[in-house]
Amino acid sequence: MLNPIRRANFYLSLFGFFKVPFIWLSRPSIIKLDADHVEVKIPLRRRTKNHLNSMYFGVLAVGADVAGGFMAMSKAEQRGEQISLAFKEVEGKFLKRPEADVHFICRDGDLIDQMLDKTIATGERVNQEVSITAICPTLHGDEPMAEFKLTLSVKRKDC
Repeated sequence: MLNPIRRANFYLSLFGFFKVPFIWLSRPSIIKLDADHVEVKIPLRRRTKNHLNSMYFGVLAVGADVAGGFMAMSKAEQRGEQISLAFKEVEGKFLKRPEADVHFICRDGDLIDQMLDKTIATGERVNQEVSITAICPTLHGDEPMAEFKLTLSVKRKDC
């Protein structure tokens, strides 16, 4: 049996390959996942670089998407619920050039739990802003390279 992180990475890889190929091409991997936060790493490589040898801003958006969305999908799966998930709005602040592998951290586990509780109880769509921070720990420790605010939209799927 796979440990939870390997299982999560296997699911993420399949989801990317079959549903969102750009996620698969970016090769994100989940390195930490618990009830409160998720940390996703995207390697800096030829496919993820721009002409300045830093991570392309579109790939940074993919990392933010995966960090916020995967936590919601994982929590719904743990509850045995199927949800429809989308992002309705995005705000990104690019603070420094990320010139190494980038880690995307979302610490909004409690907020996502509240969102899931509400949509499961009411069946209505719930929208809330989640925050994701992008860092390059090998070069700059915990100093943010970019900060994202994504409006996460969840709704229970009626079976």
